[in-house]
Amino acid sequence: MNIGDKLPQILGTDADGNIIDTTLYAGQPIIIYFYPKDNTPGCTAQACSLRDEYATLRQMGYVLIGVSKDSAASHKKFAEKHSLPFPLIADTDTALNQAFGVWKLKKMCGREGMGTVRTTFITDADHVITDIITKVDTKNAAQQLINLLNNK
Repeated sequence: MNIGDKLPQILGTDADGNIIDTTLYAGQPIIIYFYPKDNTPGCTAQACSLRDEYATLRQMGYVLIGVSKDSAASHKKFAEKHSLPFPLIADTDTALNQAFGVWKLKKMCGREGMGTVRTTFITDADHVITDIITKVDTKNAAQQLINLLNNK
């Protein structure tokens, strides 16, 4: 997905088995962030940063949704452990990762493999992508978003 593209109507299923349908958020801009794995240091820092500023993002009118290829059970434990107030989509088949273009060949510790490239997409109220953050500051992810949104 690129700037100017509209989000698909159905994004996936969250940790509680709810279908995340963008029509439920009609008229509300959406922030959808893709991250590699539950309970890893960078992903936990990012999720907790977003949790800590969730009320601010909601006051700004934004819906926040996280996505990784982890299972619903993993997401449920992750969300409960860190008191995450936003849905996490279990993209176990990586279909959503692939649709957004974030499922890519990665190199880590000298090994290559497919994985999620941490990326955040921001839409307008019509769910058209207006911004994409590819260099996410995991510890300051929320402030990075707030700064971007305040400068629009």
